[in-house]
Amino acid sequence: MQNDDFLWAGTAFNGGIAGQQQAPCGAISAGTVFMGLNYRCATDDKQKAKEARQSIRQGAADLIASFNDMFGAICCRDLIKLDLSKPEESRLLAGISKEKCDKFVEFVIGKIYEFDEKKKG
Repeated sequence: MQNDDFLWAGTAFNGGIAGQQQAPCGAISAGTVFMGLNYRCATDDKQKAKEARQSIRQGAADLIASFNDMFGAICCRDLIKLDLSKPEESRLLAGISKEKCDKFVEFVIGKIYEFDEKKKG
């Protein structure tokens, strides 16, 4: 997808959702949104649309389960062990972002590629 709108759409996923951390990791949220957009189909063919929705939901469920298996949690706060509502802890995020958050993003991207390969195969 070559559209800056998608980058802007995911802006609020940093820190869970808008830094509130009571939501899944932003990488998971963005990954599932991407799956829905990338694998959607026209809704005029009801059966095809139903199959696409089921496939996307199953792919998202697999993504979440494998993420949880790999990292032991899916919620931002549980993953990074910081409370971003506290300024002193929020300042620490830059230091661990490369160490942790980048790994979460890389994992999700890898799983999306796996999902894509399954759909093609």
